[in-house]
Amino acid sequence: MTAPIRIAPSILSADFAKLGEEVRAIDAAGADWIHCDVMDGHFVPNISFGPGVLQAIRPHTSKFFDVHLMIAPVDPYIEAFAKAGADLISVHVEAGPHTHRTLQAIKAQGKQAGIVLNPGTPESVVEPLIGDIDLILLMSVNPGFGGQSFIRSVLEKIARVRALIGERPIALEVDGGITPETAPLAVKAGADVLVAGSAAFKGGPANYAANIAAIRKAAEAARGQWV
Repeated sequence: MTAPIRIAPSILSADFAKLGEEVRAIDAAGADWIHCDVMDGHFVPNISFGPGVLQAIRPHTSKFFDVHLMIAPVDPYIEAFAKAGADLISVHVEAGPHTHRTLQAIKAQGKQAGIVLNPGTPESVVEPLIGDIDLILLMSVNPGFGGQSFIRSVLEKIARVRALIGERPIALEVDGGITPETAPLAVKAGADVLVAGSAAFKGGPANYAANIAAIRKAAEAARGQWV
């Protein structure tokens, strides 16, 4: 059975001065998931927020919290983000020496687990872990900053990862430069979860519903055209 297309706005593009209000607005506007980008200024060249902020916004929505940890080392923080309200925690294979152990730690907290591949990370690293994950996140920009342009060479990787997943119940998420123009490309290649930052939050709360609807409409029009 084909998974529905899910739109996961990244709160990295929200107004941090009123983050709870922004989360409520993007929820009401039709977000399927709330994507939370956590950056440490070490693994990636930026700093965003920690588990305290996640815990603070958790009461503002019942939507699925898709937490992407761009931090290293990652293992010491798994429990804190799980307790702060994450539903799924995704980690980069480069963020620690024992990725399988990290996935076990996420599962031990009762959370779904994801693996993240940067544009330069080969999908072959996923194969030994395929039975232990709920999601594969492919970065279509280099992580660390919002507002970057979609790297089109990642499309071939999306298709290869879709083939690797096969019939397994694993979500295939794409993050970076997702707009109504690039969303169909990602979906045609095999993605079923789309992270949108700037494209979802542009124009302020009055535009959020239209922004999400435009991405969803473009993505769903491409469904059925997987390469």
